[in-house]
Amino acid sequence: MRFVARPGMAGAHPCAQADAQARMLSAMANHAQTKKASGDHKERDFFCVVRDAFRCFAQRSSSVLGSAWSFCGAVLIIVVWLVTGPTFHFSDTWQLIINTATTVVTFLMVFLIQNTQNRDAKAMHLKLDELIRAVKGARNQLVDLENLSDDELKKLEEQFQRLRKEAEKTRAHTDNGHLAESR
Repeated sequence: MRFVARPGMAGAHPCAQADAQARMLSAMANHAQTKKASGDHKERDFFCVVRDAFRCFAQRSSSVLGSAWSFCGAVLIIVVWLVTGPTFHFSDTWQLIINTATTVVTFLMVFLIQNTQNRDAKAMHLKLDELIRAVKGARNQLVDLENLSDDELKKLEEQFQRLRKEAEKTRAHTDNGHLAESR
């Protein structure tokens, strides 16, 4: 998302522009929350409702399932399954129960984990984009890097590697000069 200075802000100091844009974003977020809380809902399509419901479910599930208590519960289930093995003579059905349960849980967890990672990555990109945009001297071309092609990302990576090597050479040169002066 790129911000454009509003008319009348053209000559304003960059910090003033950034502050105005931050206030605008805050107002937009507050308006969205107020509208949601007030019950003033427009007719939403089915996919939007499902997406929002899944988001809420995924967030709550990741909080619960990522806890130490969930891990202890999973260990307890495995211990109970192992203890019941002799009772069921380690039958094929006994083995099938744990295999089926773990397969289903793993299959569902993949979607929950991916959803959580996608949201976290998107939030992180937006935060970094805002920092890049707000810092004077930063290259604004780095905003929205996630939308570049693999070739463009590779070129940018090579450029940063060259910059790092140049910085190391400069630092080594400077360090050697300081060593010679201090002797």
